[in-house]
Formats: sequence, structure tokens, C-alpha cells
Amino acid sequence: MNTTQQLKRIQTDKGFIAALDQSGGSTPKALQLYGISEDQYRDEEEMFKLIHDMRTRIITSPSFSQNHIIGAILFEQTMERLISGMPTADFLWKTKKIVPFLKVDKGLRDPKDGVRLMKNIPNLRETLEKASEYGIFGTKMRSVIDEDNAIGIDKIVDQQFEFGKIILDAGLTPIIEPEITIDISEKSKAEESLKKSLIKSLNKLDPKKSILLKLTLPEKEGFYGDLVKHPNVLRVVALSGGYSLEEANKRLEANYGVVASFSRALTQSLFVHQTTVEFNAALEQTISTISDASKT
Repeated sequence: MNTTQQLKRIQTDKGFIAALDQSGGSTPKALQLYGISEDQYRDEEEMFKLIHDMRTRIITSPSFSQNHIIGAILFEQTMERLISGMPTADFLWKTKKIVPFLKVDKGLRDPKDGVRLMKNIPNLRETLEKASEYGIFGTKMRSVIDEDNAIGIDKIVDQQFEFGKIILDAGLTPIIEPEITIDISEKSKAEESLKKSLIKSLNKLDPKKSILLKLTLPEKEGFYGDLVKHPNVLRVVALSGGYSLEEANKRLEANYGVVASFSRALTQSLFVHQTTVEFNAALEQTISTISDASKT
């Protein structure tokens, strides 16, 4: 595993990071959008097999290529499963030069102080060790901000960086994702509070350590410019957050230096009943538009 080559690819190459990390809670919805209803599988095992089949179809598609995609975020079960006889992370890197990341958070706590912190991550160090053995380059953790509450936002950022330091010490690169809910009142004020808190934590990091930030597409154009330029930030990527693909791409174009890390917007035109030709064409179309929006 050439981590130097992977680091360069994430830091400087054109393209975006595909988020293929729906977990137990979000898998039924992802399958439903794909055209598989809950009455079509009997239990969790069948459900996870179906979502892996969907992800395999995406990852093995010729449309899913290194020309547009620099990284992919995986769910733990996806990491442990095979694609074309190879562990998924190996397949991504060795056949497509796409850098593999692993979602490590275990979901969200109940709301408090206007935010939803991450639940504790038991056995995080063991998971990171396993991720390294599977050839994973970095991780992703998501928490959610539901209002402009400085106390809650500081707690979210502190928790993200606390886990982030454990991940950095394990030799992996964390994607820190404090998502701001897109339809909250005073969204732009919450973005101001979050940016201030992120800069404070970034400035305390070891100068030799780097992270990625995954952030909600902002209200003001170019708002994340100082985060894009921060010496401890490898890349700022944006989540689609419930925006339509068209709206997400429009906002992405308005933010120089930020690239996409879309999940729902990436897969919204894909359906189980499509022929291989239809599926690949739909995926190619979506990937091209996201890639173009990520070039600004």
C-alpha cells in the first residue's frame, strides 16, 4: 500500500470522494431509493448482502473511475467483504487507484445544546488496527448541528478532534464531519460559529498532522476558503446534505477549492431494475456533473 501516493492523490488530484458508507440505520432507505423495498429481504443479513451487491455494481462500473473519483468511504461490513475476489479496499486501490476510507462512528446521541454528538466508539483502536490491515487510508466520523449554539458546536468539534487524534496516532487520516442540518434557521450563523471553532482546534494540531474536513455546503460563496488553505487541512470536501444534485452542484461550484463527498446525490439516479448499459450511463452522467462542479 503506497500511502505517499494515496496522500498525494487525496491532496492534489482532481475529482471527488464518493460516500458509499450507509450503515445499519440508513441502509433500508438507501435500498428503497434503489428500488428494493423492506418486504424483499427477510433479515439484516439479506439486507447487507443486497446493499453490498449495489455497492459492488457501483464500484465495478467503468463509470466509477480514477478520472473522476479520488476516494471512497466504506461501511465496515463493506471493508470486510470481497469484490471480484478481493477485499473491497484492495480492489479500489489496486484496480482503480481510488483511495479507501472507513466510516468509524456508531451513530448519534440524542439532541442536547442544539447538536447531536457521536455515540461512544467502543474498540476504536482495534477497528483502526483492522482498517490498517485491510489497507484503509483514512476514516470518517459524522456528528450533526441543528442550531447555532456555540456551546454545542464547541462540544462537537472537541469530540471530533479528540477521536481524530486517536486516528492520527494510529497512522490513519481522519475525515472530520460536523454536518449542519440544511433547513435550520440561522444556518449561516451556525456556519460562522463552526468555522471559528474548527480553526481554533486546527491551530492546536501538531503542524505535521493533517486531516480532511467534510462540511455542509455553505450559504456564502467561498466561505470555507481559509479552511481550504489551512496547513493542517489536506482537503475540504462537501456533503450533499439533502440538497438535490442540481442544487448541491451549484453550491459546490461557488466554493473554490472544495470538492464533493456526496452520498444520496451520487446514487439518486441508480435503480436495481436498470440494465448494465442504463446503470453505467446514469452513473457516468451523475459522476461527470459532480466532478465538473468539484473543479472550481
